[in-house]
Amino acid sequence: MQQKGWTHSGNITIFGLLLIGLVLVFLLNIALGSIKISLPEVIKIIVNHIQDDSTYSTIVWKIRLPRSLAAITGGAAIAVSGLLLQVFFRNPVVDAYVLGVSSGATLLMALVTLGGFTLGLAAMSPMYLFLGALMGALGVTAVILVLAYRVRSPVTLLVIGLMIGYLCSAATGLLTTFADNEKLKGFMIWSLGSFSGFTWPQVKMVILISVPFLFLALLISKPLNSFLLGEDYAKSMGVNTKLFRLFIILVSSVLTAAVTAFAGPVAFVGMAVPHISRLSLRTSDNRLLVPATILLGGMITALCDLTARTILAPAELTISTITSFFGVPIVIWLLMKRGSEL
Repeated sequence: MQQKGWTHSGNITIFGLLLIGLVLVFLLNIALGSIKISLPEVIKIIVNHIQDDSTYSTIVWKIRLPRSLAAITGGAAIAVSGLLLQVFFRNPVVDAYVLGVSSGATLLMALVTLGGFTLGLAAMSPMYLFLGALMGALGVTAVILVLAYRVRSPVTLLVIGLMIGYLCSAATGLLTTFADNEKLKGFMIWSLGSFSGFTWPQVKMVILISVPFLFLALLISKPLNSFLLGEDYAKSMGVNTKLFRLFIILVSSVLTAAVTAFAGPVAFVGMAVPHISRLSLRTSDNRLLVPATILLGGMITALCDLTARTILAPAELTISTITSFFGVPIVIWLLMKRGSEL
């Protein structure tokens, strides 16, 4: 858990660079596109809160600003969710996507949008979508949590998570077979994963849900360090491990659901970003890793989103296409490294 080779001032420098990088990527997301806007013009429109009928103002306030905020907040949420699950399972190749949590959220979203499962609500709303995704995410994580008490092997548990994910995907496929064509089109676009089309009510919902739970992740960073060293050690440090397990799963599931409900499944960010944070800071101290993962997750996801909509413009790729190209090499490298250490 101790830092190797990095001084306190070195950590401050790293966090400073991450913050500057995040701000720069945020501004580039708003400036670049089919219509390019200069950075000074972007800053002027945002700072002066210019909302008129001009082309630049409309593009900034109605299209690119909500999308950029959603990508940054969503990326931070997914990355921290992955970090929490990696600590929970003490496995570096775990995230909500691999364990089937995202598949569970997708299944419930399919029930909501395709199957007419109303959750007791009368009309579609951002909260309606979030509740559907949360129920799916919590359902899968609850099953995994129960099995975690019976199965000690992390590899076995990982395979079980994958099988649950396949089962949820099969059920989702069954729903799509009998779905109305119009509803099916919207669901398929959503299931590919994208931050396009975000409205301000959706952005506000993502922020209102994600930010408090990101703050909770920061608050539990110290007991996370104890938990990382084993449950017996955590108990000796006064941590209620049973309650803490449930708390980690809850925070991780809510963060996953908040993003999946509106952007669809986003692959590899939750798995790769925590490792980049560890490599950057050369530490496993979660008091540093959680804030670093928040900044890196937001920056990398926003950068991937920018790449997705500009690299083949006017065509737009899905966010998971870009994050997979980014994350797969990192995961393969991690697996090779772990294999060489065994």
